[in-house]
Amino acid sequence: MFNAPGANANAVKELVLAGMLIAARNLAPALDFVRQLKDEDLETRVEDGKKQFAGLELPGHTLGVIGLGKIGSLVADAAIRLGMSVQGYDPHITVEAAWSLPSQVKRAASIDELIKTSHFVSLHVPLGEKTRHLINGKNIEHFRHGAVLLNFSREGIVAEEAVAKGLKSHGLKWYVTDFPTGPLLGHAGVIALPHLGASTREAEDNCAIMVVDQLREYLEQGNLQNAVNFPDAAMPREAPFRLAIANANVPDMLSSISHTLGRRKINIHNMLNKSRGEMAYTLVDADSPVPSEVINDLAALNGVLSVRYLPVDG
Repeated sequence: MFNAPGANANAVKELVLAGMLIAARNLAPALDFVRQLKDEDLETRVEDGKKQFAGLELPGHTLGVIGLGKIGSLVADAAIRLGMSVQGYDPHITVEAAWSLPSQVKRAASIDELIKTSHFVSLHVPLGEKTRHLINGKNIEHFRHGAVLLNFSREGIVAEEAVAKGLKSHGLKWYVTDFPTGPLLGHAGVIALPHLGASTREAEDNCAIMVVDQLREYLEQGNLQNAVNFPDAAMPREAPFRLAIANANVPDMLSSISHTLGRRKINIHNMLNKSRGEMAYTLVDADSPVPSEVINDLAALNGVLSVRYLPVDG
């Protein structure tokens, strides 16, 4: 089974932008106001009522992005194109993400610094032990007056009681999220959407295409990317005879594989081994054909779960 990370990135980015605009222009309460209007004296009531929904324009305001992966980078780029200043915080940014990040994004030294100096704060980090309640009762007090917090990442990254505290003190004006939760339902300062992040036809198509491409790469070349239970393991083919070996992550596994091939006079051109927890995956490119008896010998090794032979000529 394969995941499709990043396939829905554009869909989420667009929803984040929509969330910023809904909050900036007070569109949620404005829509509620129009819904309760009656026909009588409609024009006068509209003109009198619109004053309470005056908002702000995005250019000249600062967006703080916490997490600068695929989605965070897209959000940062879109905000810059809208005329916003953007600062980001991500102590674990990858080289690939750094290359795709717009040069105009300023680096924040800490989450607290980013929160204190941003009008809008958007969260784009995975949920884990270190990111659970990343926004909490302590740093919620650092938000500048009237700030907007956007959470289109994961529910547990934000502590609900902290958001309620921030909204009650009016330090936080809006909390825009794709994850409705009981304690915050109905709160005047909460704009909650029903988990619409990836709910576009394009995102669903992108996910399906990405998974199919990854499956084809696995079946034809043995390469693994974004597998649920195995490590990422991809190696450019440098020889026509490839072995793809799933094995337990135990000591002496590589030497056993190498010894088995060497004993049969099979020269290893290149080898890659990656592990994830108890599982490991090994790719071997050989300079000569690998006979079926050698494949059987490899499969019989203690700790080997499966062996696939993938010569380029099929």
